[in-house]
Amino acid sequence: MAYRFETVGRNYADLASGSVLHSAPGHPAFPVRLASEMFLRGLAALGPHEPVTIWDPCCGSGYLSTVLAFLHRRKVSEVIASDIDDGAVALARRNLTLLTQAGLSAREADLAELAARYGKSSHEEAAEAADRLRRRLADDGGDVSSVAQVADAFDPTQLGAVLDGRTPRIVITDVPYGEQTEWHGTNAESGTAGMVRAVASVLPADAVIVIAARGRRVPLGDDVRPIHKFKIGTRAVALLKAGQIEKSPVHRQL
Repeated sequence: MAYRFETVGRNYADLASGSVLHSAPGHPAFPVRLASEMFLRGLAALGPHEPVTIWDPCCGSGYLSTVLAFLHRRKVSEVIASDIDDGAVALARRNLTLLTQAGLSAREADLAELAARYGKSSHEEAAEAADRLRRRLADDGGDVSSVAQVADAFDPTQLGAVLDGRTPRIVITDVPYGEQTEWHGTNAESGTAGMVRAVASVLPADAVIVIAARGRRVPLGDDVRPIHKFKIGTRAVALLKAGQIEKSPVHRQL
């Protein structure tokens, strides 16, 4: 299926993983254009709730959420990120800090120092990209509030503690697919379907959950029917409302 919102390709070089945004082995990046398409379809399904708090309960490096906040600053009020892995959450915090003027200024200075020390054009170009992102962030509304915490995506109690009274309207995540990443947690054997049930249990019924997975479809179980689904490249994407899960027979058995 063709892109519905991101119909024109753009230059996303400033948001490349490992340039201004931090990366690490085992924490794959996500296609920026597809991330934007997922978010905009989620907004369309949600209706008039802008700006929104977004949440990634399988955040990894925090790349997906950070990119979305840069791309759609005027539509995003806050970013929540959580993951079961301490190292991933630490990396996510570093990326989410870039959603502030102070964080980008510090990153630009670090990159400029590396450029002066090693004479690499890649560091100089990254410093220039950090400056462009800083100016863009200021023009689009300024710093974005964010929080990143460790939490088991299968444990509603831990997930509720992450939210701490916040009300995310859009959950958007790329689930583990067994190559560089895999499921961990108290109910890891239930996979994507189990994660979705746990996440939905701490959300308002009208919240939209947008999930990407490698393969032909997103494995949500037989009792859940997405309100919308599409496939671009190697990834399938499903959209559903949290209230659908609350009413499902599988959820009532938990």
